[in-house]
Amino acid sequence: MKQLLDQFRNLNPKDPGAWPPLPKALALLGLLIAILVGAYFGDWAGQLEAIDSGAAQEKQLKEEFVNKKQQAVNLDLHRQQLREIDSSFGALLKQLPNRSQMDALLVDINQAGLGRGLQFDLFKPAPSETMREFYAELPIQLRISGGYHDIGQFASDIGQLSRIVTLNDLSVAGGKDGQLTMDAIAKTFRYLDEEEVAAQRAAASRARAGKK
Repeated sequence: MKQLLDQFRNLNPKDPGAWPPLPKALALLGLLIAILVGAYFGDWAGQLEAIDSGAAQEKQLKEEFVNKKQQAVNLDLHRQQLREIDSSFGALLKQLPNRSQMDALLVDINQAGLGRGLQFDLFKPAPSETMREFYAELPIQLRISGGYHDIGQFASDIGQLSRIVTLNDLSVAGGKDGQLTMDAIAKTFRYLDEEEVAAQRAAASRARAGKK
């Protein structure tokens, strides 16, 4: 150990070539480490970051490729599902009358009650429709008097109309001679024509613009 320590004594920094073997080897090792550290922070670190970024991008592109490949494989199935959705939507849309058919639908509701021997004490459509995205809703105040079974059959008949009509806010009260009085809000619906849909969308766009 003493001999090793003696090699580090009286070293001349101006003449490292004359140093003993151990100090010379340690100096070379330290120089090599310094070069490696400088190279890492000066050049290699950026390259390693670029490699990591490229690997992450490669992984993302592979995932996108797999997703798009699955979409391409299922494209025919998606098209078929879209056709089925369009067909179902069209079938539902046909259950909504247009503007010219609304009067006939109101007559159908009235006839459904009269056909069951019910008396209409009130049949009052709202003065204006409630506009939705692609349809309009018209509530009608009803007050009907009649027997229990007749009122029940009337409600069933309303549900079986070819056009969509719903009964809401039902209340039934007893009357004379076993007669009942039913108050309800019947809601009928109609689909909007192209001009009305365009007007609705324009109004929605203006509303969104006003909020910004």
